[in-house]
Amino acid sequence: MAEDVKPTRKNLMAIEDRIELSERGHDTLEQKRDGLIMEFMDILDQAQDIRSDLEADYQTAQQKLDMTRAMEGDVAVRGAAAALKEHPEITTQSKNIMGVVVPQIEASKVRKPIDERGYGLIGSSARIDETAEAYEELIDSIILAAEVETAMKKMLEEIETTKRRVNALEFKLLPELYENQEYIEQKLEEQEREEIFRLKKIKAKKEEEEDEAEIEADEREGATPASPKAD
Repeated sequence: MAEDVKPTRKNLMAIEDRIELSERGHDTLEQKRDGLIMEFMDILDQAQDIRSDLEADYQTAQQKLDMTRAMEGDVAVRGAAAALKEHPEITTQSKNIMGVVVPQIEASKVRKPIDERGYGLIGSSARIDETAEAYEELIDSIILAAEVETAMKKMLEEIETTKRRVNALEFKLLPELYENQEYIEQKLEEQEREEIFRLKKIKAKKEEEEDEAEIEADEREGATPASPKAD
């Protein structure tokens, strides 16, 4: 509360410094918040496209798998899947977006030529090849979706954190500082008026005393008897 602050010029200067610093911080955080929101909207547009692609890739892969099972049988499908020798490898790095560290996922050995899938060319069919290719595309989409969704989550968390800081400055800290500043200024003005009034009273009293002293001096001079005249 403002009443808890001592109304001194030193405190006033300290509060003015805090206000200036807080206002700069508020402006910086507002710019960061707006920039994060713009970046988030770009990622959101990208995520919507990726989600659509992921859903389409999943439907395609599932349809091809169902068709292959119907035409080739579960044994052939399971055999082709079990023959896979090299599984996809995932590596994660990081990148910075407006001060937010988000993951960057890279995958290798997802898409393979037919002769590197492990099940051989003789014991397979075109349907199995198409199904394998469809699932390779699906895995690529899943990896990309995971990267974008994680980035969105981190961006949202940072946006919320920044918004809370902006609101704390705008609706709590700065109003309290302004209130303290106004309270100290008012008290200092009151003290200054009181001091001026006190000095005027002292001056008036001093002048009054000087006037009284002058009157007394005049009265003493008037009461002094005249010197006798020589005969």
